Amino acid sequence: MSGVDAGARAVWGGQARAYAGSFAAVCARPVGELLDAVGAGAGVRLLDVGTGSGNVAVAACGRGARVTAVDAEPGMVELTANAVARADVGVAALPSLPFADDVFDVVTANFVLDHVGWPRRAVAELGRVTRPGGRVAVTVWSVPAGAGHALLGRATRAAGVPRPEHRTVLPPETDFPRTENGVTGLLRDAGLATPVARTIAWEHHTDARQWWRAAESGVGFNGHLIASQPAATRAAIRRQFEALAAGFVGPDGRLALPHRALLATGTVPASPGRRHDS
Repeated sequence: MSGVDAGARAVWGGQARAYAGSFAAVCARPVGELLDAVGAGAGVRLLDVGTGSGNVAVAACGRGARVTAVDAEPGMVELTANAVARADVGVAALPSLPFADDVFDVVTANFVLDHVGWPRRAVAELGRVTRPGGRVAVTVWSVPAGAGHALLGRATRAAGVPRPEHRTVLPPETDFPRTENGVTGLLRDAGLATPVARTIAWEHHTDARQWWRAAESGVGFNGHLIASQPAATRAAIRRQFEALAAGFVGPDGRLALPHRALLATGTVPASPGRRHDS
């Protein structure tokens, strides 16, 4: 396990229910387009990797797909299993999935590549378990991020909280640009054919208090950082958050937070030369 993988497990460990009640709604926005991109429908064997609280699995089952879903966090697996009884749900993580080659017709990974230590190996593994001619679809947060997505990070920095020096980041030779060209290049380098990517932009509507409570409970990297601070520092971050959040308040008094993500798809080559690792 890489340092990035270990860090992600530390951030998300024990946060399943808090995530499901907060930021899962943001991550659910591209689900319909993700499933459209792979042609998920009746009888299609679909694997959802990093299923989280199960939004992709629930929607795919609703379309009649034969769904398998995995996540590295047991709490997420429990939530998904309870949400969609017809899915086969278990604990597993990239870059090594417990499935044979060519098992699934399509594979999805919704905001998963942002949390793995070897993105190219992870995509190659998604392709390995997909049959030749099958489709792989992924989403990642774009860089620069949408203004709403960046709100908590801005508040933390404005309060004078530095980025933790111990946080492991991807080295340049492993990382990839969070752009349309960057993510299509990643899929191509991992052995997928005809990769395409597009940007999805939307506004997430939420209550400011709810958004703050989710962060203060430790959900996500910024939430984990906020929750680890002394009470006085958390109070300072909250003041900055409230000041910055005022710029996103709509006519109904709720926040309208702009988010932006990349949706990319690729096809597993049918030729004998297809890659199974990277």
